[in-house]
Amino acid sequence: SGFGVKNGIKGESGASDDELTSDVLSHYSSASETASVVDEGTGEPVDEQTAQEETEDKLKQCIDNLMDKSAKTRLAALESLRQAFCSKVLYEFLSERRLTVSDCLERSLKKGGGEEQAAAATVFTLLCIQLGGGDEAEVGFNMLRPLLSNILIDSGASLAARQSCARALGMCCYVSAGDDGEDLIKSLALLESVFTSSYPNREGVLPTPKPGTPGLHAAALQAWALLVTLCPASRLLVLLDLHLPKLEACLQSSDVHFRIAVGETIALLVELGRDVDEEFEVDNSDSLCDCLKGLATDGNKHRAKNDRRKQRSIFREVLHYIENDDFTEEKIRFGVESVYIDGWMRRRIYDAFKEILESGVRHHLQFNPLLRDIFGLGPPLILDANIRTNKISRFEKHLFNSAAFKARTKQRSKVRDKRADVM
Repeated sequence: SGFGVKNGIKGESGASDDELTSDVLSHYSSASETASVVDEGTGEPVDEQTAQEETEDKLKQCIDNLMDKSAKTRLAALESLRQAFCSKVLYEFLSERRLTVSDCLERSLKKGGGEEQAAAATVFTLLCIQLGGGDEAEVGFNMLRPLLSNILIDSGASLAARQSCARALGMCCYVSAGDDGEDLIKSLALLESVFTSSYPNREGVLPTPKPGTPGLHAAALQAWALLVTLCPASRLLVLLDLHLPKLEACLQSSDVHFRIAVGETIALLVELGRDVDEEFEVDNSDSLCDCLKGLATDGNKHRAKNDRRKQRSIFREVLHYIENDDFTEEKIRFGVESVYIDGWMRRRIYDAFKEILESGVRHHLQFNPLLRDIFGLGPPLILDANIRTNKISRFEKHLFNSAAFKARTKQRSKVRDKRADVM
């Protein structure tokens, strides 16, 4: 299934970690999609509940392994949980164990090496998405935010860990920030402190990037852009004035991935500016469009062919949007439904979820009420009478009764509704 971990270390159960991981996923893929599962040993049908219990036992073992003395065992357990959290909605199972899992992730973030810290930050982000961004996710975010923040701004920490913490701060704040706006402002400022070190100096000269930093700055910029979509109009206009001219200068960056992140962020900020004020215009739009045209037709042979192609394609879109206020709509199909990506804001939000959930994003769009709320899809569709509905309805009941969730839903719909000033 591609779910195994290369170094099979024997866990406490006697099963190696890669056996454990592949078992977890094979049980999930069968148990949740069909009502009856066949036991591989006997060929006899196994009822769904038995398969579910076996899977939960495997997941419990993975959680126990997060406290193992061996770093390899802990890493393998984090990878197992990452893949299980991506591929299924596990609200019931996790809501009972969220404190245990959060404690283990906190320990990995405090004491683990760079690879373990990066994996723990990713699993924590998935935990917040699994918990549906309600009060429980908010408690977890408040508990781990100081650690994620410290790793992000620690120049001695591993780049992979810092990058993972940047993404975690963006996504966890997006789904779990309290409705007073304080979390949002703090997280925006922290992410800004990272990527603005790529901004030009007073003479307009771009700094020479240290190896690996453009990737970190791109991750911090994308996480920041995700959070900007939640900003009220008054704050948004301040951000646009401050950042658009500096970002335009960053289009000359020597790193293709950072340039692309900058181009997409410029398009998003212009879209948000136009939403707030129909008269909104980019300062020096001629020089911006000239620069975009250069990137949209860049034939620099020093760049890798794929990078050139991706850059040209994205900058053609950005240029087309800035000049014509026109976005090429994209349709994402999942199950019998579709979600439409009809602007830079929705694209940033969808890309952020896709980056963390990978191929599991379609499953979560189908069954996770949090994503369904964010993309305006309504409650999950129940198409198969065999699929027990109590799991989904309990999760939804929990979410829709949560005051914090209601507040955020209200804020998101206001954001969708021409960005009323709500803070």
